Amino acid sequence: MNFPILSSITFLPLIGAFFVFLSKSESNQVNKGAIYVSLFTSFANFFLVLFLWYSFDNTSSNFQFVEESVWISGFIKFKFGIDGISILFILLTAFIIPICVISCINSIKNRLKEFLIAILVLETFMIGVFCSLDLVIFYLFFEAGLIPMFLIIGIWGGPRRVYSAFKFFLFTLLGSVLMLIAIISIYWITGTTDVTEIYKIKIPSEFQNLLWLAFFSSFAVKMPMWPVHTWLPDAHVEAPTAGSVILAAILLKMAGYGFLRFSVGMFPLASEYFTPLVFTLSVIAIIYTSLVALMQDDMKKLIAYSSVAHMGYVTLGIFTFNKQGIEGGIIQMFSHGLISAALFLCVGVLYDRAHSRLINNYGGVVNILPKYSFILMIFVLGTLGLPGTSGFVGEFLVLVGAFKVNFLVAILASVGVVLAAAYILWLYKRVIFGKLENNQIKEMKDLNKSEMGVLVSIGILVIFFGFYPEPLFNTVNVSVDNLINNYNMEINKFSVLK
Repeated sequence: MNFPILSSITFLPLIGAFFVFLSKSESNQVNKGAIYVSLFTSFANFFLVLFLWYSFDNTSSNFQFVEESVWISGFIKFKFGIDGISILFILLTAFIIPICVISCINSIKNRLKEFLIAILVLETFMIGVFCSLDLVIFYLFFEAGLIPMFLIIGIWGGPRRVYSAFKFFLFTLLGSVLMLIAIISIYWITGTTDVTEIYKIKIPSEFQNLLWLAFFSSFAVKMPMWPVHTWLPDAHVEAPTAGSVILAAILLKMAGYGFLRFSVGMFPLASEYFTPLVFTLSVIAIIYTSLVALMQDDMKKLIAYSSVAHMGYVTLGIFTFNKQGIEGGIIQMFSHGLISAALFLCVGVLYDRAHSRLINNYGGVVNILPKYSFILMIFVLGTLGLPGTSGFVGEFLVLVGAFKVNFLVAILASVGVVLAAAYILWLYKRVIFGKLENNQIKEMKDLNKSEMGVLVSIGILVIFFGFYPEPLFNTVNVSVDNLINNYNMEINKFSVLK
């Protein structure tokens, strides 16, 4: 393809943000120009990504649509390219952003124009992460995403927004300092920061453990893995609804993508060596944060802790190093992106009407909001992994992959499925059913057209991919096979030499 489609998809939101900045509104009125530009830009980018997905050759394991230009005397290459793994996350990002734009139009009451700019700029950085094939460019996009999210939490968040914003920023930034040192070290060892070249050169075994730990320090915080997960509940609680959606649906997936592309792809020997550590932290995250979720009285905090538990399945699946586990981890990330986004949107619907996220303030909502209650049920069932929803596909494959590798770890991880059913069904029971005692709830209106359209569109995908996940498998299949084959070749070669 002669057309630079990856650069277009990456930087189109940034161009849109520039035109939003230029838009003007009359005094004391909503800036309709900013809204229209944001909607047009985000939807145009989504359709462009759909065309990219349609044009993608899922029978090839090579990076496709590669764009390359040399920066800074050959030290840094501006290199973009995608494979079957990265295109799914680009698709998820492009789908979620228009939803965030629609949801924030009514919920953000002040400085909407600046909020829309932050979302569009953030989209550029997130897509750039999944397209980058140079370590320095990846790092720049990976860290740049902190800035708009910091502003989204710190300016439009709740009462403790400044504390939560700085906690989010410092946790994720400090974790990434070691990754920057590792990237410089990789250039010193290999003479390049080009990811495809590093795959060919191979990192010497004596350097892999330290470099793996440096990358792990960043990805573990961003994921987040236990015990460096404490920033996430605070960030979710204080962030506006659209911020929570982006954080749960996409930003957490950047770390999972990093594990696949760099930890496993570049450091296979270290990945095998540290697998017991990852398994231990994953199982603790699944069980511990599920138990903590059971104790929450704030809906957002409960969903935030459930996200940590679900990301535990992702890391568990990736480090099984078999087809079922890795594909399950990828599908789990994609599915969680849809379901968690929908759950935070559902919490936002109630908060916009009753201005409370406390579970005890609700009860009997089904009597007033029947449409809302039915749609919420779909996402609740998806969270607990009911067959027929996309949540089941990923979790089931991860557990199958884990059973092949470590029976005890798989059994312990299976406990999380039971706990997930406990905390999410208990949440649904307390909010939706029971006695209708709060008079404020009696005055609430059911879903409006925009809310209905957004939630139904996500619900359709959750059910569709639950019954027919074949498009997702077809996209990632060859790339996952290539990743596993390269991993096994390195492990076998090292065993022979040893």
